[in-house]
Amino acid sequence: MSPSVDKRLRGLPPLVAPGARLLVLGSFPSVASLQAQRYYAHPRNQFWPIVAAVLGWPKLNTMAYGQRVQAAQAAGLAVWDVYAGCEREGSLDSAIRAAEPNDLAALVAQLPSLRGIAHNGGESARAMRLTAQLGLPVWRLPSTSPANASWSLERKRQAWQAVFEACGLVRGDGGPADPENRGCENHPSAPRHAV
Repeated sequence: MSPSVDKRLRGLPPLVAPGARLLVLGSFPSVASLQAQRYYAHPRNQFWPIVAAVLGWPKLNTMAYGQRVQAAQAAGLAVWDVYAGCEREGSLDSAIRAAEPNDLAALVAQLPSLRGIAHNGGESARAMRLTAQLGLPVWRLPSTSPANASWSLERKRQAWQAVFEACGLVRGDGGPADPENRGCENHPSAPRHAV
């Protein structure tokens, strides 16, 4: 095999469920995420803490990954990456080479409840010309990567909160948008704790 074939990496499948209202697009999974086969697996990535804070579900961070995904999907969140594959040494977006795009249009066509698309960081936002043609509002959000130290966690949370509100995942007062108020604590997959 040639060296370029040996370095070719494949991404993760999308995390989607019927009723998704917001699709968050990263660039490509980190080394930690690929090894764990989980989105945002690097312990310093702030994606899951931000989602937990915005949804008002502090227990989200302590859930097993599968439960966390189910709870986020129940809230209307879908997650994928703009790239299906690439060559890259390490985890930095700046090291991505020979990127192969995911079929974002096909995914969006399968999500009739979708209200918007948000790009998690600058490399993902390079696809905004494409996503802007899909007929939905599109946002560029500050990256949750540990490499993005120029934004504080609180500033990132505020930016993400505005997009979650715009797409109906939370109300303007920060409460859950679910009319039955099924928050993370009441989701069937949530761990049960004695009070």
